[in-house]
Amino acid sequence: MRAAWALLRVLLVALACVASGTLECGGKVMTGPEARGAVLYQRMCAVCHGAEAQGYLADNAPAIGNPHFLAVATDRFIETAIGNGRTSTTMSAWSNLRGGPLGYQDISTLVAYLRTFAPPPPPSPVLPATKPDDGPAKGDSRRGTALFNARCESCHGERGAAGPYVHIGNVDLLASVDNSLLRETIRDGRGGTLMPAFGRELGAGGVEDLVTALRTWQAEAPRAVVKPPTKPPPLPLGPVPLNPKGPEPEGFRAQPATTPADIVKRELDRGAKLALLDARAQSDYLNEHIKGAVSVPFFDPGPYFAKLPTDAWLVCYCACPHAESGQLARTLEGKGFTKVTVLDEGLGVWRTRKYGTSSGPDP
Repeated sequence: MRAAWALLRVLLVALACVASGTLECGGKVMTGPEARGAVLYQRMCAVCHGAEAQGYLADNAPAIGNPHFLAVATDRFIETAIGNGRTSTTMSAWSNLRGGPLGYQDISTLVAYLRTFAPPPPPSPVLPATKPDDGPAKGDSRRGTALFNARCESCHGERGAAGPYVHIGNVDLLASVDNSLLRETIRDGRGGTLMPAFGRELGAGGVEDLVTALRTWQAEAPRAVVKPPTKPPPLPLGPVPLNPKGPEPEGFRAQPATTPADIVKRELDRGAKLALLDARAQSDYLNEHIKGAVSVPFFDPGPYFAKLPTDAWLVCYCACPHAESGQLARTLEGKGFTKVTVLDEGLGVWRTRKYGTSSGPDP
């Protein structure tokens, strides 16, 4: 609860200052794109990555303000991650080309703000600039796979796509990252995080084998089909509540408590009067949502307040599994809604139990 109020205070200060074109955040005075990016960041990103981009606030979201990361990540890489998201993870696609709320200029201001955490060092007047090694991977994929299974799988999951930390085998990540960033991260690690340096242990050959394995998995992965959004955000609210003449739900627990998925599903099947609110970015809703749910994004719920019922339970959910839905629930409670709960463990457990999901703009 304390963290939520801290984020709210930062956002209120940001909104007050940005109108004048300047913003002070963390002792830094920002103007122009950085100030705009700071407002967007606190509104949409801080809930998972932290108010200071320190990471790991929700669902092990990485430390994107980490100076070691910013030293090797290009603007294009960060822009692509923000705009396109990461398929099969909780990282949303924020670009309006993917159904999200941000245009290209918005995304570029976010990158400008992140750069304030660790601006690129000025070029040396004496030493020549070193060129990152972005050449093709030339190792052995089988050796790399064995190394990955032994040294990396416990953190990054099978083929780097299912672990508790960064999914380095994710097809979206690999499609946008260059080999120099992969080599440098494996070799030098990521200071200030749990990612150790493997260069001394594995040698140049072992690093190259790992990069080759990652690129082999990328080539073998099925291509994701990206469909353009059928309607730009904000999405129409849709019918609320479900079952307007149904009985009162039983077993719901008001926020900050959560309600188990089994109870929510039982009450849906019983025809109880309730509304399911998807708190994620609109792009996530378009891709997959609980059947009957409507889109009420946690970062911009204002347009929907007047249309939401005050006499029916509002069940908020996300996929992270409580960060975004919890923030939406607190906002609704602050606006006077009294029947508000959060779906425990969110969309993940709902999907696992095969309770029914849909895609597209309609509930």
